[in-house]
Amino acid sequence: MAGRLKDWARAVGRDIRREAHAVYLATRDPRTPWHARALGLCVAAYALSPIDLVPDFIPVLGHLDDAVVVPLGILAVVRLIPPEVMAESRAAAAAAAERPVSRAAACVIALVWAASLALAGWIVYRPVAAYFQP
Repeated sequence: MAGRLKDWARAVGRDIRREAHAVYLATRDPRTPWHARALGLCVAAYALSPIDLVPDFIPVLGHLDDAVVVPLGILAVVRLIPPEVMAESRAAAAAAAERPVSRAAACVIALVWAASLALAGWIVYRPVAAYFQP
């Protein structure tokens, strides 16, 4: 039972991420009205952001937030976007989800960020350390 529930939750999460990506793509289309663009950007940013209004470590409310707020926001935006734009955006989001993910590229990007942070720390540390020399 628990395994099936986990699989169902993963599938729903994947579908919500794909739909949020489709909403984001639809907001970039010039045929989408401005009010749908504004709301769509907010909903897509919230859905795709790792930061939540209610953190996930709060027992029930953390996951209830993701399970209720995001789908309702997506549903509201989808009703404002023209159907042909949404269909094209869903197709583009599905195609993007099927593209392979390069773990090597992710590691390279993480190493570049780590090196940049280390360099910034060294640049800041040098003058501060010189100030405290006797």
